[in-house]
Amino acid sequence: MTVAAESATGAASLVQSVDWLAVAPPVITASVALLVLVADLFVAERHKPLLGWGALAGLVAALALLVPLRAGDRSTFCLTDAAQACSYTADHFALVIQALVLGGALLTALLSIGDTRKLPAGEFWFLLLSSAAGATLLPASRDLATLVVALEVASLPAFALVGIKRGDRRSSEAALKFFLSSVVATAVMLLGVSFVYAATGTMHLTEIAARLDDVPGGLQTLAEAGVVLTLVGFAFKTAAAPFHFWVPDTYVGAPLPIAAYLSVVGKAVGFSGLVLVTVIGFPSYADVWGPALAVLAALTMTIGNVAALRQDATRARSAVRLLAWSSVGQAGYLLVPIAAAAYAGDEQIGSTVAYALMYAVVNLGAFAVAAVVARSHPGNRLGDYQGLYATRPLAALTLGFFLLCLAGLPPGIIGLFAKVTVFSSAVDAGLGWLAVVMAVNVVIALYYYLRWTAALFRAPVTATDPQEAPVSHGHRVPAPLTLAIVLTAVTGITLSGAPQLILRFATGSLF
Repeated sequence: MTVAAESATGAASLVQSVDWLAVAPPVITASVALLVLVADLFVAERHKPLLGWGALAGLVAALALLVPLRAGDRSTFCLTDAAQACSYTADHFALVIQALVLGGALLTALLSIGDTRKLPAGEFWFLLLSSAAGATLLPASRDLATLVVALEVASLPAFALVGIKRGDRRSSEAALKFFLSSVVATAVMLLGVSFVYAATGTMHLTEIAARLDDVPGGLQTLAEAGVVLTLVGFAFKTAAAPFHFWVPDTYVGAPLPIAAYLSVVGKAVGFSGLVLVTVIGFPSYADVWGPALAVLAALTMTIGNVAALRQDATRARSAVRLLAWSSVGQAGYLLVPIAAAAYAGDEQIGSTVAYALMYAVVNLGAFAVAAVVARSHPGNRLGDYQGLYATRPLAALTLGFFLLCLAGLPPGIIGLFAKVTVFSSAVDAGLGWLAVVMAVNVVIALYYYLRWTAALFRAPVTATDPQEAPVSHGHRVPAPLTLAIVLTAVTGITLSGAPQLILRFATGSLF
């Protein structure tokens, strides 16, 4: 009887209980995605816009469910009741990134409502919510298997969203380039994950960290190769140089709301995965990934800013292309605190999180204003923004504010403070050379941000080419698009007045 009882107790300990509240945000998002897809079969064509509002309601519900989790002390899918190795952890890092992802998806939905008339509505909203569900799952993942699955759930729908414009050659080419390069990066990452598993015998990040400290000599090379290959896969997802080549064409070919989504949510996915594998999974190899990420940060910010500097104002879609190269440069800044964490501890990660929150708000706002301009200037050239203040003063003022935030100049105080926080993380870690490179790149970025801002308030240019003349749509800007601009502008102004709301994440550990 005693043996049987012990066997029963041991068997019972293997049965995992699920904390449904902890996993509610990704579960709600995925469930609404399925409901939208099924509802699309029964909703009449004239009622298709209701699908967008349903998707919006689902994202709001998922965001609301983060509030009961704010303590950041819940975990589920653990090995046993007593073990610390869990596959899903809703700590403060996960909750902040989930709020960023769901907020970014919510603003993307606002940009998309009223702009999906030529797109298959059911498929669009299903793909957007599915990608958001994967992106919400990823920051809470604490084992390599869940991490890879979440990454692919976030990425695969994004390929389809980029190419969802039927009959648009540019969109199809962008989707194909995005897909092929991402598949190669995923294959490299999976090879690295398999090497790490072979060397350590576990998938859980906390256990990997413990076992990498004592890898047998015969498996040392295998473990090192696994760490490097895994980092290469995530470097692609973050658009770090030299894995950035897919960004400009993908952003230009994708629908404008999806370009905004990729610039913020796609970047958050890559950076959160990179943070998890480096700081939690591979701390014993900090002497390998620390210098590597520092070099990648310097390359990424330099290539992105120099390329943005060279954009021709008369080239079609040059405004979106400049925002694409700008996002590459911003990715370099986001990499700096992660590299600094190798030298000064995981407290530096908060600087990346604070900067990512600032960047998400103002970059989505800039894309929202670009969507307004694109309604009258389909070419979306930088030259189309000259004199915007004369025709749309509020749009010009908000875009100017967003650009100044990205540049780090007043009145965009939050952009300035976020850059100082990242700069300080490099100095505190002893990476003086990286701080100098960042300072030079900030000056380079000032030029093209200020040039665009100044053009907003110049006298408008009369188009001589009929193809470049403004297109009159005969109606006002859709209310959801206006709401997206208002939300981002109000949030940006609030953060500039009270920067401590997000800068407090940079003062301690989020894990």
